Amino acid sequence: MVTGSNYLLEAGGLRIIVDCGMFQGTRYNERLNYEKFLYDPTAVDCVFITHSHVDHMGRLPKMYREGFRGPVYGTEPTLGIMEVALPDTLGHIVREAAEEGVPPLWDDHDLESIVARFRGLRYREPLHLNAHVSVELYNAAHILGSSIIVFTVHEKDKTERIAFSGDMGNPPSILLNDIDYPEDLNYTTVEAAYGSRFHEARTERRQMLLDVIKANAERGGVLMVPSFAVERTQEFLLELDALFEAGNLPKDMPVFVDSPLAINITNMYSQYSHYFNEQAKELLRDNRGLFQFPWLRITPTTEESKQINAVPSPKLIIAGSGMSQGGRILHHERRYLSDPKNTILFIGYQVANSLGRRIRDKEPVVKIFGEEVEVKCHTHSIGAFSAHADQDGLTEYIRRTAAGGALKKVFVVQGEEEETTALVARLQKDLSVQAVIPTAGESFELEAPNS
Repeated sequence: MVTGSNYLLEAGGLRIIVDCGMFQGTRYNERLNYEKFLYDPTAVDCVFITHSHVDHMGRLPKMYREGFRGPVYGTEPTLGIMEVALPDTLGHIVREAAEEGVPPLWDDHDLESIVARFRGLRYREPLHLNAHVSVELYNAAHILGSSIIVFTVHEKDKTERIAFSGDMGNPPSILLNDIDYPEDLNYTTVEAAYGSRFHEARTERRQMLLDVIKANAERGGVLMVPSFAVERTQEFLLELDALFEAGNLPKDMPVFVDSPLAINITNMYSQYSHYFNEQAKELLRDNRGLFQFPWLRITPTTEESKQINAVPSPKLIIAGSGMSQGGRILHHERRYLSDPKNTILFIGYQVANSLGRRIRDKEPVVKIFGEEVEVKCHTHSIGAFSAHADQDGLTEYIRRTAAGGALKKVFVVQGEEEETTALVARLQKDLSVQAVIPTAGESFELEAPNS
């Protein structure tokens, strides 16, 4: 499955965890969060987090609750965003636990305790964990601070380089620098969320977005955009600003960001401006701030959110969560999905069986807050907004990392069966690499050529 990223690396006398994410999508997936880890958290020496999406870090405080007491490493933006995002996640955890009649996965004490163990790293800053194991973080260009984590292990006159890719980006990005591909790898994981699919060209997405907005406005409808609070919302706002600046959209068209978490994340992005690309840095210099747009309305409070309903259409509402699994987007979907004048636009991955996936796949009726809601509005997806690499981008990652000829095996992970199978076939056909699809709990003993 795509979510629940969690890996154990045993090397050089250390037990290292990479990612500790929550399972998302169905009730079955979410119940997996309550199961014991497949390893003893008390015996783990340290944790590395590839990036700050909840499916890669949301069970981290649970590790503390179950006895982990080591340091947690990630890039500075990753850890900074996690400090903002994890308290929001706690609210969802408490509500879900109450509905299920079970204790919460973790609480405020666990959260505060794990945050105190955060240790920020910069890209390409070598960290020597002991005499046998060192690590470097490379830019994955997925979201701000996302990284490919590369371990170099020296044991028994052998040297192994093992990479955990996290989620691969979909460059070029308005905000981020391009992917920094590690070299001379012996082993790597590669995600496969879009392992069988191909995105539209990034150069086409602005026109596609304009077409959707104009068609919705001509109908006098509401345009709903379920959006992830980290990166998707910020990049989407920059695309909207380009359309406003070019005079393609009326200055008085109401645009709302109705997500407290997205608002908080957006406000903190300027703290990490040194991680932006030159285009984003120029925007920051030319404006009062990166997201201080005159056309933008933010609604942090519940009362302000409710007042959106009174604003005449056409209007555009950006709200979380990105897969419609919670958050304020649910209130807008319950109100507006059944009107054929309206539109819902998906700009991020929709995990199998999530509400967003079912709406995107045009199920005629969905249930929101226990109420049956007909799906009669227009539905659109723009894959070019995705922060995930498509099949071509994932293949390019393997091609670049295999260029030195040392790559022995690729582990294709974080994808549904159709996606992982398609990516394995492509890698074997085009690059002649050995690629496998691990199952949950499966382990592998790795060997590399003599150094």
